[in-house]
Amino acid sequence: MDDDRTDVLLTGLLFYDLVLTGLGKPPTPGEEIWTSGMGSGPGGIANLAVAASRFGLKTSLATVFGDDFYGEHCRDVLADQEGVDLSLSRTADGWHTPVTVSIAHGHDRALVTHGQEPPYSQDTLMGDPPEARTALVHIEAEPREWLGKAAANGTQIYADVGWDPTQQWSTDLLDQLSLCHAFLPNETEAMAYTRSDSAVAALGTLTELVPVAVVTRGGDGAIAADQTTGEYAEVPALDIDVLDATGAGDVFGASFVAASLGGWPLAERLKFAVLASGLSVRHHTGALAAPGWYGIHQWWQTLDDPGLRRSYGFLADRMPRDPGPPVRYAPLTPPNTPQ
Repeated sequence: MDDDRTDVLLTGLLFYDLVLTGLGKPPTPGEEIWTSGMGSGPGGIANLAVAASRFGLKTSLATVFGDDFYGEHCRDVLADQEGVDLSLSRTADGWHTPVTVSIAHGHDRALVTHGQEPPYSQDTLMGDPPEARTALVHIEAEPREWLGKAAANGTQIYADVGWDPTQQWSTDLLDQLSLCHAFLPNETEAMAYTRSDSAVAALGTLTELVPVAVVTRGGDGAIAADQTTGEYAEVPALDIDVLDATGAGDVFGASFVAASLGGWPLAERLKFAVLASGLSVRHHTGALAAPGWYGIHQWWQTLDDPGLRRSYGFLADRMPRDPGPPVRYAPLTPPNTPQ
């Protein structure tokens, strides 16, 4: 029987991102540095939306667009270029789309953002959430009502979490994992919230709280355990030159969901997510850097490393026959639009 539900349901704050790369060194007060690279496009929750949609998943996004140039441009990119369903989203009169300038240097970046809280909350945007196979969410200290409704509706919740600026790392936040199918923190977050001294120990604690636990480890790859199948997997990172790491974690999460919806074994799901996030850091901005099937196919077709060919041999059976057209990466600036 055909499943007409949305594959991935998303809500969160959208930004317009301007990413600068190619700095010889970080800037210091009083000096001007010219960069060799720049890219612009939607960011924030758009990172997840584009990454999921580029894998052919029916993706629905509930967010707020400002009634300004940035909001209009981001809406056009998401709806018209990337095929994201924005029927749950709203444009807010008199509210400006948040703008982030990302300064990438080495394997990390610094962010400067201008913006205000949107006039519509996640719960207002979602209301009674539509039926969906999965939802990718960012859990925060204050629980969102729509999450409980979605979980009760049969939606599998895949959650991540962010840095706690207070560094209290309240374990109360983990209570929300009772609604979740999977939890995908990085190792710093996982260790802090579980009061553990290693990523492996943190994973062990998380497996008692959620069916599928994943801990990402940056340059050390990722580890995961799936209690529904009894699987454990540990996958190394790929050796890839980093241009811009913005949104790599979001690409990882969306890719893991895509593979999970395909019913893949845990090791394949983890390798696929590590690969997709690794490919994304070779391009500007998190959203439009997502490789999609086209990027995965191009990597596989040009791969000549025997070890990686063996490790990722499962892709030969997983990739669609038609990977689709080339993805559009972030332009230097938004193109001119006819008035």
